[in-house]
Amino acid sequence: MPADIGLIGLAVMGRSLARNIANHGYSVAVHDRSTEVTEDFIRSFGGTFAQDTPAERPSPGLLGCRSMKDVVASLSPPRKVMLLIKAGEAVDSVIEQLVPLLSSGDVIIDGGNTHYTDTERRCRTAVEKGLLYVGAGVSGGEEGALKGPSMMPGGNESAWPLIQPIFQAIAARVGADGTTSCCDWIGPGGSGHYVKMVHNGIEYGDMQLIAETYSILSEGMRLSNSQLAATFAEWNRGELQSYLVEITRDIFTVKDPEGDGDLIDSILDCAGAKGTGKWMSQLALDLGVPSTLVTEAVFARALSSLKSERQAAQQVYAELKMETAFKTTDLQGIDDVRKALYAAKIVSYAQGFTQLKAAASEHGWRLDCGRIAELWRGGCIIRASFLERIKEAYDENPQLQNLLLAPYFRTAIEACHHAWRRTMHMAINLGLPTPAFSSALSYFDGYRCGRGPANLIQAQRDYFGAHTYERVDRARGDFFHTDWPSVRQPLPGR
Repeated sequence: MPADIGLIGLAVMGRSLARNIANHGYSVAVHDRSTEVTEDFIRSFGGTFAQDTPAERPSPGLLGCRSMKDVVASLSPPRKVMLLIKAGEAVDSVIEQLVPLLSSGDVIIDGGNTHYTDTERRCRTAVEKGLLYVGAGVSGGEEGALKGPSMMPGGNESAWPLIQPIFQAIAARVGADGTTSCCDWIGPGGSGHYVKMVHNGIEYGDMQLIAETYSILSEGMRLSNSQLAATFAEWNRGELQSYLVEITRDIFTVKDPEGDGDLIDSILDCAGAKGTGKWMSQLALDLGVPSTLVTEAVFARALSSLKSERQAAQQVYAELKMETAFKTTDLQGIDDVRKALYAAKIVSYAQGFTQLKAAASEHGWRLDCGRIAELWRGGCIIRASFLERIKEAYDENPQLQNLLLAPYFRTAIEACHHAWRRTMHMAINLGLPTPAFSSALSYFDGYRCGRGPANLIQAQRDYFGAHTYERVDRARGDFFHTDWPSVRQPLPGR
């Protein structure tokens, strides 16, 4: 019996997703460029190989293939082949080998973290060859891929009916009755991978905010690791309930297997990155959208990598005196930090969804922001109860310009903003770096500022470059220029 879908790439995500597909009653033909990896996978999880007689093939189940040709031969048309390999040239190489083996109407699915422009290009090329192409964002890590990820497919829409039953079966489920799938069609071209990129950018911001919270609580308020675990456990029962807060709670409970003390204290403070946060920041600049928090989170990781320089600077400024730490008994201070984290998190998501709306306008995509928030409710790394509030906000007003304007989030910010400012005051006085917290607060203050100082910037630009300016007493779009040197007035007493 032919397999239902092919899967190429048996690293962590590929292995888990293949098992997930088989566990949901489908047969999946799997292949890795390393024959040894393919054979080990099949031996480990009870599949058979394509060379076996058809009667011995499991259906549903795992079918090992030692070549891409075997994968394609194992599928019935229209064939569906999913790639879970490293983004970039490797994807183009596999596609180049795969295309001659496929027929008109077959589907190629890229489930990696691919830049959306590559997906746009591959969609166009696939159509020229009579094929269908899908760029599917997949989030959830190893556990999510196995137990139910969040999936964001986009591309050639004719492919959606062909992959929808499998994708929605294996995705996470949410809702009161657990029937709402965390997978839905996003839109054309590279929209699915763009949405996944924004998801990852928000993930960068969330992680940086939690890291700064850790710094404030541990260094600023001297909470022990056990107290931190208890604090995050309590927060995870409230409005901050989320996967990242949950795992942060767990991290503070783990002892160091290589020595004394807790493992967290033995981990080097240099954070890695794979690029999706940087992509979001770069594209925000292209769109003119102020996604400031993810940008600061990306820069914070870059700064963390300068370990030797930071240690040298610590010695250079050793005599610089800061305030001493606050008391661990300051429960008001701890609650202030909780409120600050919640307020900054609102800004992080507000910026992410604002960028999605700007990208949709730029590319002609019809993105359903409420449904996207729902897709992120389960399976993915940023899953959180908070996302239900975002869905409700967009359901109530699909044209909502910014989450900060939604009644629920306005009320939340109003309840938190004094605590947010007190927390920033404490961090600054203690000399603790809080780029994400501070950037979120600056964005909020800038966004709520009906008249800011940019009029001076426009005057400067017009003075040195005749770039013109608009006036407050004229219609938008009417531009003026002043010959500033000729009309400037002498300073008093000169």
